[in-house]
Amino acid sequence: MNIDQQTIDNLQAWNDLSHQPPLDETVALRYADAFENNQINLSEETVSKIYSMIAFHRMKRTTLHEDAIAKEFVQKARDVNPSDAIIDQLFELVEVQEHIKLLKDEDFRDLFIHETDHQSVKRKKLQLIHEKVEKLEEEWSTGGYSLYRSNSDSQIQVLLKNGQEAFDELLKELEPFLANQMNGVNHVSATTINQWLRKLDSLSHNLESELPEGLQDQTEKNPLSQLDDMVGLDEIKSYIHRYYHYLKYQQQRKNIGFHMNDEPELHMIITGNPGTGKTTLARLLANIYYDLGLLDTKEVIEVNRSHLVGSYVGQTEENTMNYVQQAIGGILFIDEAYSLKREGQSGNDYGQAAIDTLVSAMTSKEYGDKFAVILAGYPEEMRQFLWANPGLRSRFPEQNHMTLPNYNLDELVYIGETTALENDYFLTEQSLTNLETAIEKQQVDDTFGNARTVRNIILQTIFQKGATESGDPTETGLLDFMRIEGDDFDPLFDQEKQEESPIHKLERLIGLQPVKDEVKKLSSFVRLQQRRKEEGLPSVPIQLHAVFSGNPGTGKTTVAHIYAQILRNCGLLKRGHVVVASRSDLVAGYVGQTSMKTKKKIREALGGVLFIDEAYALFKSGSNDFGKEAIDTLVDEMTKHNENLVVILAGYKQEMKALIQSNPGLSSRFKKFFHFPDYTADELVDITLYQAKQYQYELNDEAISFLTEQYKQHSVEGNGRFVKNLVDEAIQYQALRIDEADQIDAFHILNKDDVQNAWNAVKGREI
Repeated sequence: MNIDQQTIDNLQAWNDLSHQPPLDETVALRYADAFENNQINLSEETVSKIYSMIAFHRMKRTTLHEDAIAKEFVQKARDVNPSDAIIDQLFELVEVQEHIKLLKDEDFRDLFIHETDHQSVKRKKLQLIHEKVEKLEEEWSTGGYSLYRSNSDSQIQVLLKNGQEAFDELLKELEPFLANQMNGVNHVSATTINQWLRKLDSLSHNLESELPEGLQDQTEKNPLSQLDDMVGLDEIKSYIHRYYHYLKYQQQRKNIGFHMNDEPELHMIITGNPGTGKTTLARLLANIYYDLGLLDTKEVIEVNRSHLVGSYVGQTEENTMNYVQQAIGGILFIDEAYSLKREGQSGNDYGQAAIDTLVSAMTSKEYGDKFAVILAGYPEEMRQFLWANPGLRSRFPEQNHMTLPNYNLDELVYIGETTALENDYFLTEQSLTNLETAIEKQQVDDTFGNARTVRNIILQTIFQKGATESGDPTETGLLDFMRIEGDDFDPLFDQEKQEESPIHKLERLIGLQPVKDEVKKLSSFVRLQQRRKEEGLPSVPIQLHAVFSGNPGTGKTTVAHIYAQILRNCGLLKRGHVVVASRSDLVAGYVGQTSMKTKKKIREALGGVLFIDEAYALFKSGSNDFGKEAIDTLVDEMTKHNENLVVILAGYKQEMKALIQSNPGLSSRFKKFFHFPDYTADELVDITLYQAKQYQYELNDEAISFLTEQYKQHSVEGNGRFVKNLVDEAIQYQALRIDEADQIDAFHILNKDDVQNAWNAVKGREI
């Protein structure tokens, strides 16, 4: 890891906490880690600045919370370079934050003494005030570095001294009470005590206002500022800002005295894939509505179908109204709202009742305009849902529809780094590369969880690290307990590493030499093109879609699984699974459904291979056949998903040739042809022996000789399938023979009689 001179100069120029540090926290941690592991040479001044920045960033993240780690990094900075002026500022900042926390942990207003308080109540309050003030005074004067005792005349020092004065004066006022608790109450000035309590109550806010920007309590942050802090979502941020100013403008007009017959609608539709921030955005909208006075609370009631829909008549209406009443003054957030209206729902499904009850409540005099509804879910499903429910659709104006985009890779990596920091970890440069790989493997289809998935990846990696490592910070160091290295991601990829090489699996297959040669040639070509791409060289377009032709039982499905694993290992497929389909899985019996059915099956196969067996069945003559619609949909989806989907069409050679030639879209996309020849007699014998071995059976010499002769003299239908059926039958005939003989025999041996009986049975079925 290197550091350029410009960065060093920027580090040296950082001498004021009111200025933003030139390095973010993760980068500063990486430089510190590289220095401590002798991977980079840095001056004492530079190292001290880096440690100081780490401490400052931690203070911003742990605002108003005592952070021992931040103190450690400040001390590390002082140990390296005691003369750095910014270190004194950091020490002061540490103590100020601790003092603010001391004050914020107490509610001084609850201690105010009122004239109407009974003597016993006053006595209890005075006793409580004394206990708290005495404890706080001791912590205030002995904690941290006690910089308020210095001669500095900064506003912070003045405020700290004011705090000490308040504690001293309160204790002084309490002396008559402490001397005589029974009668001392009458000699205590409630006005004076309340005055000093008010000063302590406001002191935390005054101290906090003196902190550098970003170190104040973030809980009171403007909702628009919270929105701006979110990753990505530029268009959404722009719209929300405009929406906020529109609502504020209408409020201003209303305050002046203007009226609108059509008040701004607060109901909102938020669509997007999982983990894009729909729930977070709903909570920010609640804060915005509350800040503008449009709603009475910031509360968001989050529900889904299971909360609203009951199991008997009347229960759904009751459930829905209960949640509406809970949401009064705030927001009712319904996730995956389209699940309320299920396709083809029966009379026993009460989802429609929930919709009707909700619409009724939104328009009623009793509840209308007293709460806002936000519906959330997938974009396409939500669109279809709204069009199927005109009454509901009319309550959500088009301008109140927001679609949240998926995060791009850079944004997801940033979310990963932020998640690590929130848990006091940082990622090395190597681990960033592995994080990107882990993310890309998950980015397969619309079910990808975006930020949610990235957080799970980081948390899973942290778990694996914690489950396998241990150490003593006094012997290792703080950074060793914070570092996520490249190999910490290995458990995410271990399953792939442990699997047998797909090329080895291919080699172990019996026969199929022409197919093996073609697959190995393609595998080498793909790997080389990937390497050229990594080197920045132009790569030849890779044609991955393929046609597997051959008779049944020649190994097409088996090779398809190996083919998928090869493409996954080369990085061209993210999952490498195989979804097997036939005409019935793609073609529906009525207009409009075939396309949906085909898309659904394609969605299952994204990131892997869609293997369509007997694909020529899709091509049938006749205007009423929907197979052509399936083919057209398949061609469109292959273009749409590009390298995220590989399609293999399989079937008899001549029929497959006719299918490809029947559609220009197919012929332009399928350039790889693999022909699977029938097995020879010797190969069929080897397959038979292999299949029997799978169940720990063996064939004796007579049985093998018999089979060899039969395979040479007779053709068999089904190739490998015939062999499997033959072995299954032979095992059953062996069991019958042993059982009828009623004697101990070798349970694992199949003799000639067993095999001959099985041959006659299986061949007889071909007639």
